[in-house]
Amino acid sequence: MSAEQVHDIGRRRAWVIWLVALSVYILAVFHRSSLGVAGIIASERFDISATSLATFTVLQLVVYAGMQVPVGVLLDRFGSRAMLLSGLVLMTVGQLAFAFAESFPTAVAARAAVGAGDAMIFISVIRLVTVWFLVRQGPMVTQVTGLSGQLGAIAAAGPLAYLLHELGWTRAFALTSSIGLVLLVVVALVVKDSPYRRDDVVAIKLRALAQSVRTVWGNPGTRLGMWSHFVSQFSSTVFALLWGYPFLVQGLGWSTGSASTLLMAMTAWAVVSGLALARLVARLPYYRSWIVVGVVVAMVVPWTAVLLWSGAAPDWLVVVMAFATASGGPAAMVAFDLARSFTPAHETGRANGLVNVGGFTASLLTMGLIGIVLDLSASGGMGSYTLDDFKLAMAVQYLFWALGVVQVLRYRRRGIAHLARVHPGSIEQMKAGQPFVHPGIGTEGV
Repeated sequence: MSAEQVHDIGRRRAWVIWLVALSVYILAVFHRSSLGVAGIIASERFDISATSLATFTVLQLVVYAGMQVPVGVLLDRFGSRAMLLSGLVLMTVGQLAFAFAESFPTAVAARAAVGAGDAMIFISVIRLVTVWFLVRQGPMVTQVTGLSGQLGAIAAAGPLAYLLHELGWTRAFALTSSIGLVLLVVVALVVKDSPYRRDDVVAIKLRALAQSVRTVWGNPGTRLGMWSHFVSQFSSTVFALLWGYPFLVQGLGWSTGSASTLLMAMTAWAVVSGLALARLVARLPYYRSWIVVGVVVAMVVPWTAVLLWSGAAPDWLVVVMAFATASGGPAAMVAFDLARSFTPAHETGRANGLVNVGGFTASLLTMGLIGIVLDLSASGGMGSYTLDDFKLAMAVQYLFWALGVVQVLRYRRRGIAHLARVHPGSIEQMKAGQPFVHPGIGTEGV
């Protein structure tokens, strides 16, 4: 029997709940991005090398990526509200501990806690979008969610840099951690998991977890979404979270103010390009994978020009490269729209968790490899790295772009064949410009 609907879908209450959940996501992105402008200060505070500096963000993303599958299962079981509250607690505690950390191991543990809390947020918000909004509203709200969340990156690039300068490390990070306490109260009072009296959560026993995940992972649509997220997201994440700021300041010789401004401008560009991308994806659902590949190509071309330029590339070319890189964030949101076409509603938590693993796995591997290459090129610490060292290190991105594009095209073919077999008429529907959302009947693991 269907659960009784007690609230309107896609109306005022839905928007209020989404705005509150979005605020939590913005805070999560802020905490995630906070090391981007604090990296140079952190290297001095803890007296660490580039590889050790990368450990902060790599470990944070290892925890984030590693928790996506169990968080997806818990999300399907307990709902978004409980996961948002749990994530807020972990992020607040982690950021507060980071503020007072005096040693490198303590700081690393604090960032791991931040990563664990962060892991619970985004897919919880996406699940709220899935159940609270109409099918025709879903793609745009999903895109706007990802784009608006980047306001946290703007806050990390600008206001946090100011706070660090004015208040110092401890007071700046302690102040920002207090925001989580306010949002805990708001989420507890406002967020509801579903517009229905009884949400269709899935009670999964531990012994059934492996089979459950295998079923969702066996769907080629899940893998298509994961690889789409993998190839489009990592470059912008690596640039914004860790290596972009040192590359601009230490490598290209930009001032700290100019570097912070570019990071904020990248986020603004992501919003603009994301809105355009959302309209394009809505009009051309059959070509969503090709749109992702097109964005990746648009990133690769200016990066190649910057890295091959003799000496420091001109400012205009660096800006073009940065804006193209920023477009990868909106392109990564297309991965979750792809999953909607292949996944029943009761499996969306697990599917989105697996999809979300892609970009962050690529990000953490890229961040770590960049740090390793820098240390192999020059072992004297951050001050010893030259522009050529940074260029060589940044070139590791090509490995992940190439792998990702090959896998997207591979699973696009498998996904089309899967839909044509299991849902006759769905391919023609998408070619005609009409969205196809999984009807929610049964499981479709392969």
